[in-house]
Amino acid sequence: MAETVMPLATIQPPQSYGRRVVKRFLKHRPAVAGLAFLLLLAVIIIVGPFLSPYTFDGQDFTLIGSPGPMTAQHWLGTDELGRDVATRLIYGGRVSLAVGLAGAIIATIAGTLVGALSGFYRGWTDAILMRFTDVMLSIPTLPLVLLLSGLFRPSPPLLVAIVGMLIWMGTARLVRSQFLALREREFVEAARALGAGGARLMFRHILPNAIGPITVAATLAVGSAIMLESALSFLGFGIQPPVPTWGNLLNSASSWLSVAPWLAIPPGLLILCTVLAVNFLGDGLRDAMEPKE
Repeated sequence: MAETVMPLATIQPPQSYGRRVVKRFLKHRPAVAGLAFLLLLAVIIIVGPFLSPYTFDGQDFTLIGSPGPMTAQHWLGTDELGRDVATRLIYGGRVSLAVGLAGAIIATIAGTLVGALSGFYRGWTDAILMRFTDVMLSIPTLPLVLLLSGLFRPSPPLLVAIVGMLIWMGTARLVRSQFLALREREFVEAARALGAGGARLMFRHILPNAIGPITVAATLAVGSAIMLESALSFLGFGIQPPVPTWGNLLNSASSWLSVAPWLAIPPGLLILCTVLAVNFLGDGLRDAMEPKE
């Protein structure tokens, strides 16, 4: 029997890893929707303050506690001090997202370093670092953050450091498992045979092959950091007024729920939608980068 020869025009060229990741990601509709929401939110909080005619602490005592639909100048209304709610939401988004992103970056760097050292060197290094990680995991995060915030004045840089240094443990465990698996692969053995040192093996050969799970962990850490910052600010231990954050906007509105519910609904919805969008984005990246998982 004659063999069937496929025409050259029907043979598809192999796709690069990046193109396959993008193609799989675009099939994940919740992740695409989450990414679109986050991009829109980023544009609003960056451009919004330049377009708003109000400042976040500007007061209009003739319109104290006015609901949005009844006030043409303030389409989301005014708060208990006559400040524009929409403007304060935009400025609060800047602070909340900045703390979340910066805290997630610190957590990712710290977790990656601890996990890389633990998984690559193993032995007593692994034992010490993982027992320290277990101790940190056993400590309730929120009470510890409340204690630290109560002992020190909660400035934005300090809050970023506290949040980042208390959510790195999951990333450390993930990176450790990746390094334990990758350090035995043939390309690592070949590099070791050619004289590559420990640092070069870790950061030049192994780390790039673990960048997918680390990216997913970093994305999910952003949502955790935003929730933690919002909880702290809501409880009064985070960024202090008059600087707005979504958390302290909720705190200020909690005593006005019965008479002015429009003060609490917008920041609550923004926290909910942002965390959901970040989690959807993380799920989409995980499915796109690690389809076998």
